[in-house]
Amino acid sequence: MPQIPHAQITTTQISVINESTVLTDADLNPVVAALQQQVTNDFRPIWGTDAELTMIPSGTQPPSGTWWLVILDDSDQAGALGYHDLTRDGLPIGKVFAASDLKAGMSWSVTASHELLEMLADPNINLTVFVQSANTAGTLYAYEVCDACEDDGYGYKINNVLVSDFVYPTWFESFRTQGTQFDRMNQIQNPLQLLANGYIGVFNVTDGSGWQQQTAEKHLTNLRHRGHVGSRRERRSVPRQQWLASLPQRKITTNAQQYRQHLQAILRREEAA
Repeated sequence: MPQIPHAQITTTQISVINESTVLTDADLNPVVAALQQQVTNDFRPIWGTDAELTMIPSGTQPPSGTWWLVILDDSDQAGALGYHDLTRDGLPIGKVFAASDLKAGMSWSVTASHELLEMLADPNINLTVFVQSANTAGTLYAYEVCDACEDDGYGYKINNVLVSDFVYPTWFESFRTQGTQFDRMNQIQNPLQLLANGYIGVFNVTDGSGWQQQTAEKHLTNLRHRGHVGSRRERRSVPRQQWLASLPQRKITTNAQQYRQHLQAILRREEAA
């Protein structure tokens, strides 16, 4: 596939913020380095967008004007800390629920890769591809670049850090034939194909049912029942005027301390029971 010249590419500044109770900054550092390599070496030449990732030390304010990739425990914490949909500057946020991944036996580094690449490809969560089936019928496909091949088993390693596979723009082009490369690891054989455990958001423009999630098994599930609160899937089903701006960093830090104290209190009660 033709690559986009570097001179035509703008670089987005992204602050990586750790508010997880299960991961230390030291745990994040090698993952951030691997994500930087993935974006610069693998993603940028294909998608034409680049990013510079900066690990923000705990308790430090992220620079103004940066996008955020925030490492959280779970979606409950996303609500508790105020990490909803936009930074204080009205810019995109990607959220990684590390504790939820670890509990499910999944790789949080794959999730971090997934969220980062999808934020770069569609930061406003509003891009779609329209596949028309008749004069007055057709389906919108969400412009999500990792959902179709999101399972950990399809990922690849950079310096021993597992990252997510991702689709190429050709995946969204229904005229493409077999022999075309549709994803980074060349595991997809056809346009709009979903690998096992993969999914994609679809919107039937004629039946008025709203956004639904189509799985590799061809099942449809309403997105409101599947996406974590604050996740891209959940946000796509929510009108933009209902999105919430994140709290100031000082308030987030205070809430983070209270959240950790709350978790410790629960653990003490469980131990005493």
